[in-house]
Amino acid sequence: MKSVRSHNELINEISKKPRSLLLLYKQGSELSSCALKNLSNITVKNGEEIGMLAADVSTVRDIHQVYGITTVPALLIFERDQFINVIKGCHESAYYKALAENAIFHSLSKASGRTQKSVKVYSTPSCSWCNTLKVYLRKQGIAFTDIDISRDEQAAQELVRRSGQSGVPQTEIEGQIIVGFDRTKINNALGING
Repeated sequence: MKSVRSHNELINEISKKPRSLLLLYKQGSELSSCALKNLSNITVKNGEEIGMLAADVSTVRDIHQVYGITTVPALLIFERDQFINVIKGCHESAYYKALAENAIFHSLSKASGRTQKSVKVYSTPSCSWCNTLKVYLRKQGIAFTDIDISRDEQAAQELVRRSGQSGVPQTEIEGQIIVGFDRTKINNALGING
């Protein structure tokens, strides 16, 4: 994980990779130490496809202000120079690994030049059907954004409002919600034969 010391340095680094993860943390904070340790412990296949960065807000004064980050630790996700998401708090290494692998998968799918519909999977770590769905989408070469509703209460509430269901998995394809792992509906929505 590479340290960055300013917003200008961050912009330079994230322009080098299709996707980048930046951990904003504060040295000496227990929660920040937890996030830094757990993120540092991950190894991912094709790891060169993603930039893994860190910045200590006690010495770097501009990054958190640019992105409106008021609490740390916070993991910022970038696609090239576009800020796309933030994940707050300390999470287990397995969560960070899944997040990094999903970012790599997204980058490789985009690099293949295939245009694809927007796909979001709403899931939880303990849901076996969620994992089955994500494996299926990866085997089909479908890039997706994985939203863990056990960690994102606002996303969970929005999902219930839109679908009327609280169970997972739920897949959003171009705004259409498919509840459960309904292979036929997913294939139809994505134009997959089989």
